[in-house]
Amino acid sequence: MTIERVRTDSPWEEKLGFARAVAAGDRVLVAGTMPLVDGVLQGEGDPYEQTRAAFTNALAALKPFGLGADAVLRTRVYLTHLRDVDAAGRAHRELFAAQPPASTLVVVSGFVDSRVLVEVELEAFRELSERPEPT
Repeated sequence: MTIERVRTDSPWEEKLGFARAVAAGDRVLVAGTMPLVDGVLQGEGDPYEQTRAAFTNALAALKPFGLGADAVLRTRVYLTHLRDVDAAGRAHRELFAAQPPASTLVVVSGFVDSRVLVEVELEAFRELSERPEPT
């Protein structure tokens, strides 16, 4: 099986040694993604905007594989405050309502950047053109 990796310009990928997305077989996994664009936090203090920005970044990591939101099987949303559930949920619903994925939402104590209110992960499915026959 071939494993493909996508890297972005996130300084965390180099510093911590991870890829933004990894595809193995028909699965594509997108690592924890924050609401940063060119190193600048999007939607500071706004959990709705941060959720949209984080998912926009995570979905962009699917593009090299020819995938979009409709291929997402699972999302994980990590929040620093329980009070932000409704705002994050609204952003999630707007992005995925047409084909809702399985989803998990967890409240955590914080992130590496204390201004970040949300981080997200994705798991997606890609149709392989040639599947080996089961043996």
